[in-house]
Amino acid sequence: MAEKDQRIADGEAVEKEIEAALAERLSGLPSEQADAVRDKIRRRVQEEVERELRIRAASDRKEAREKEKQVEEGEKFVRFNRNFRFQHMVMFTSVILLIITGMPLKFPDFVLSRFVIGFWGGIQNSTIVHRIGAGMLIYFMVHHFLYTVLTRDGRRDFVLMIPGLKDARDIALNVRHFLGKTSERPRFGRFSYIEKFDYWAVYWGCVIMIGSGLFLWFETDVMQFLPKYAIDMAHEMHSDEALLATLAIVIWHFYNVHFNPDRFPGTLLWWHGRLTEHEMKEEHPLEYEEIMARRAGKPPEVAGQ
Repeated sequence: MAEKDQRIADGEAVEKEIEAALAERLSGLPSEQADAVRDKIRRRVQEEVERELRIRAASDRKEAREKEKQVEEGEKFVRFNRNFRFQHMVMFTSVILLIITGMPLKFPDFVLSRFVIGFWGGIQNSTIVHRIGAGMLIYFMVHHFLYTVLTRDGRRDFVLMIPGLKDARDIALNVRHFLGKTSERPRFGRFSYIEKFDYWAVYWGCVIMIGSGLFLWFETDVMQFLPKYAIDMAHEMHSDEALLATLAIVIWHFYNVHFNPDRFPGTLLWWHGRLTEHEMKEEHPLEYEEIMARRAGKPPEVAGQ
């Protein structure tokens, strides 16, 4: 009550100050004209006060929603460290460059292909950009190999990425769940079978694309040691794998990571590398339980029981 009384007293004090200022300003005007001006000023002041109150109320509601969201989301967990996020950025930048400069060569009669090649200033410049993207992809593979071999996180994640029997059971259970046969959903650890598919598809694609691409890049040198059909095979491998990789990225990866209803219109996980507690419980419950058990000093298997 004391706070309310104080607000009332403050309001009355402000009104007195306004009245005093108006009386001084309007002292030389006829009473009717002074009353009209006074009413007009009061309406303007009232409108400004109401507008300010609306702005403050909206700001308070937004702040309250953000606080509720923070409480709901809970703790933030670092899923991908800075090194891994840097690798991913290099990789997707290189892949985007390779797709937008490579697909026009596979489909040269397509209208958009001519536009893209023209955007780069012709086929010569487009080829240079393509090779820049190729160099970035090669760097990514070397960097990731060293990361996997030399760092503890890299070795741990590589082992966890190896497919196992649980992945087969998770696929079967997920299919049954999607068909409405069961309400149970698979409970994933650090990596689901979806993420493992993404990872090994990148490995396979990089081996094929970099290997065949180097054959085409240094065609003259290769033909000093290998017959012409080796170059023809490299060309077909490079072209078909590029189309397969593009479709896998657009249809599989983009849906699961960005266009999924739970993620739409996208996620910034690739940038900050963090998941909320709510997301951990929903998407990686076994990993969450393992983290909680480790904090409590319990054996990891206790969390899954």
